[in-house]
Amino acid sequence: MGRGWGFLFGLLGAVWLLSSGHGEEQPPETAAQRCFCQVSGYLDDCTCDVETIDRFNNYRLFPRLQKLLESDYFRYYKVNLKRPCPFWNDISQCGRRDCAVKPCQSDEVPDGIKSASYKYSEEANNLIEECEQAERLGAVDESLSEETQKAVLQWTKHDDSSDNFCEADDIQSPEAEYVDLLLNPERYTGYKGPDAWKIWNVIYEENCFKPQTIKRPLNPLASGQETWLEKKWGHNITEFQQRFDGILTEGEGPRRLKNLYFLYLIELRALSKVLPFFERPDFQLFTGNKIQDEENKMLLLEILHEIKSFPLHFDENSFFAGDKKEAHKLKEDFRLHFRNISRIMDCVGCFKCRLWGKLQTQGLGTALKILFSEKLIANMPESGPSYEFHLTRQEIVSLFNAFGRISTSVKELENFRNLLQNIH
Repeated sequence: MGRGWGFLFGLLGAVWLLSSGHGEEQPPETAAQRCFCQVSGYLDDCTCDVETIDRFNNYRLFPRLQKLLESDYFRYYKVNLKRPCPFWNDISQCGRRDCAVKPCQSDEVPDGIKSASYKYSEEANNLIEECEQAERLGAVDESLSEETQKAVLQWTKHDDSSDNFCEADDIQSPEAEYVDLLLNPERYTGYKGPDAWKIWNVIYEENCFKPQTIKRPLNPLASGQETWLEKKWGHNITEFQQRFDGILTEGEGPRRLKNLYFLYLIELRALSKVLPFFERPDFQLFTGNKIQDEENKMLLLEILHEIKSFPLHFDENSFFAGDKKEAHKLKEDFRLHFRNISRIMDCVGCFKCRLWGKLQTQGLGTALKILFSEKLIANMPESGPSYEFHLTRQEIVSLFNAFGRISTSVKELENFRNLLQNIH
């Protein structure tokens, strides 16, 4: 299994730190070397090297991916930020302005998105009542038209709970609202203190599969970290060093950055594997704007084909190798731990942190669903994906936005590397 069980550390210890912002006897000379001393060459258990990922992401993928994520289909995300914490009753809400999330007004969200939380096309939406009536009957009524029967198979919700790695958010709740991700970007908000530390502690100590050599993040309450006296957006080199410098983090920081690349490969592989699902002629990124929807699908497929061409994809079979029975048990334990982490996101007291925590957890959970779904594996690539394999719009939006955050982190590493070159 190798590095597979430690990758949650990469998600929680590197990606979110980048998004928001004991050494050798003779330590490397520059700050850049101290942060990036391990971040080069081949990744553990992978045939891919860091330099190949940098070139592929920063120059071939990142610009097009950002353009896609700015489109209406991917910028509006429906989420319930008012769900109570299932573990503690004493969670306090962050009162800082930067912690707030501004939800969309009803007229700001395209009608096609509001009417299609899990449908993909106008044709399917027009048949919704007939389809759902058939679904309630528990079978496809043969008296229905051939077109409707096909729609039932394609667009109704499937019971895929055995495939899901995340606790499903109750987006049909009256408290669920659409959020414009472009107007509520992920940034450092000042959210910290005992409640924030309790959440991180539970994730690392109770829900991460990690080798004994992996340390949890330094307690900011004890170390005095995260003292932000000025509000000025930009590259915070001091904070970057506190998070990732090999000496300041007792050797842990560079390992976090390396885990980031490993996580990048996991989500990249999931996107390459699910390409046939999006290639279906009847699949649309449906917003109601026909021209824009067609252009977005072309851009989406262009990006996915680019990802497919990546020469050194991660092999997901290495996650649960070995005895079949034991591997199945490990996979189930892993899935349950990850579902638990998705529930912990409802305990985050900062609403902006909760929004992006829920989105990125769901995005990674969707990637894992793609990698390990037997419904998808059994029908690809020879015959295309089965209609039993299903992705909701929520899953699609979170999948690409979560990968967008990782892609941004990889791009930012290049910027930080350049800024640190001359710092001793």
